Amino acid sequence: MSTRKLLIGLSPRLMRNLPAQYGFRNKTLQYLEQSMAHWVMSAGALVAMIPTVDPHGDVQRSDLSVREYAHSFDGLILQGGADIDPVAYGEQPSEMLQSTDPDRDRFELSLLRAFVAAGKPVLGVCRGMQLINVAYGGSLYQDLVAGGATRSVHYLPDRYDEHAHPLRVQADGWLASLYPPQEGTRVNSIHHQGIRRLGEGLEVEAWSEDGIPECVRARDAAFVVGVQWHPEFHDARFPELMPGRPLLDAFLAAAEAGRRD
Repeated sequence: MSTRKLLIGLSPRLMRNLPAQYGFRNKTLQYLEQSMAHWVMSAGALVAMIPTVDPHGDVQRSDLSVREYAHSFDGLILQGGADIDPVAYGEQPSEMLQSTDPDRDRFELSLLRAFVAAGKPVLGVCRGMQLINVAYGGSLYQDLVAGGATRSVHYLPDRYDEHAHPLRVQADGWLASLYPPQEGTRVNSIHHQGIRRLGEGLEVEAWSEDGIPECVRARDAAFVVGVQWHPEFHDARFPELMPGRPLLDAFLAAAEAGRRD
């Protein structure tokens, strides 16, 4: 009997107050961006989006919990998206913030903790990396430039995934072990927030050239890794960018190992 394919869960993005022409008056959409799903599927895994569990809605926690999601899926990927509400890391919102979604924050934090407790691998992308840092007790710059972390802009809306910068990888670190030594490693940059105080138990595996953490890893977990760039956008258009496949393969290998255990 053949072994079933790995099943990877993607946390949802949320969209409210849609324009009338979308046809969803007063409704909320939960969605995933196609590139992420296709990136994971390209390695032979199955992908499904995990809808939010709303304790105040029709789906009560007594009926379905994040623990059941963690039991059913082999791994979790936290997508990019809105800023994280600073209340989640003990600060008050400022004028530096862009859009936030506290409901999404609460759901993804509980989802992340459930997968970690179940020993299942977690990969956080962009916002997902920041969420991992917050879950481990860290904090964020509400805006990197306005907060004084750097003078370099890490998000240019007009260029979006065409904006990139060099990456400094920790020598002999975990991330470095996935890639052959090379000069001029580059990644895309689509974020205006970043890590301020590093979460307890996390290690930084890579930085941007101006010193902003770009990859973190939990020391005491089988696989809890966050990257500030979007590896799913590192496609044939950008041959000069760090390939995403080694990172994806490491994540799926951890999922396979967890399934065997």
